Amino acid sequence: MQENQNNIHPVFNRILQRKDKESLLQQKSIVIWFTGLSGSGKTTIAIALEQALNEKGFLTQILDGDNVRTGINNNLGFSEEDRIENIRRISEVSKLFLNCGIITLNCFVSPTVAIREQAKKIIGAENFVEVFVNTPIEICEQRDVKGLYKKARAGEIKNFTGIDAPFEAPTNPAINVKTAHQSVEESVNVILKTILPLITIK
Repeated sequence: MQENQNNIHPVFNRILQRKDKESLLQQKSIVIWFTGLSGSGKTTIAIALEQALNEKGFLTQILDGDNVRTGINNNLGFSEEDRIENIRRISEVSKLFLNCGIITLNCFVSPTVAIREQAKKIIGAENFVEVFVNTPIEICEQRDVKGLYKKARAGEIKNFTGIDAPFEAPTNPAINVKTAHQSVEESVNVILKTILPLITIK
């Protein structure tokens, strides 16, 4: 392994830098990390947020758990080790978008504090905005648009977060969205209030 590392010669210092891309796009890039139970509304809110940002002239990219698992992470399962690797890869991809000046909206259950801390460390705490889509499991189960909770309750899906795998809620997220009491539009407005000052070049 060390021999292979000796043959790697990064050229980060010779390529255009993040500030060059941000200047071109006239925006500051960040990673908005949505965490919450399956069915909490992460992707729905991210899609609405992306539309709102697009209308304001911002370039964005959504990275969604299901989409990613059909491509770059299609070889991973849902064991603890695979969940960690899933988030590690996503964090590295997010960092690439960040360095391209693009605002990235990540929708991943990312169920533990350790996993989210891993993502924050790779991406950089100063670039990482954690959004807790705070929806009680009872409401997530009522929605169950994918039928996953029903399968998990029946034992057809193992290691399902909230049923037989833990979810550790963020204790101090940058943004706390409570979908039991807020519409999608209201949730988007709450997020915009926090992130617009972060992504706007003055």
